[in-house]
Amino acid sequence: MTVYVTLVLGLVWWIAAWAFGIKAFDAFLLAVAMVVGAAAYTIAKPFLDKMLRRDVPMVEEEGAR
Repeated sequence: MTVYVTLVLGLVWWIAAWAFGIKAFDAFLLAVAMVVGAAAYTIAKPFLDKMLRRDVPMVEEEGAR
């Protein structure tokens, strides 16, 4: 869900920045960087939780998020 929200915010940023005169490609690169950062966070979070010995719920307990 984090990646989807970041994607929507990135696209809104892209259109708004383009409307204010920022080059479209530059605004798009920032939107892509936001989405890549969110995806990296989503991928790395379980490993970081395990390394830091945080209580990680089992998949069955977590449900169908």
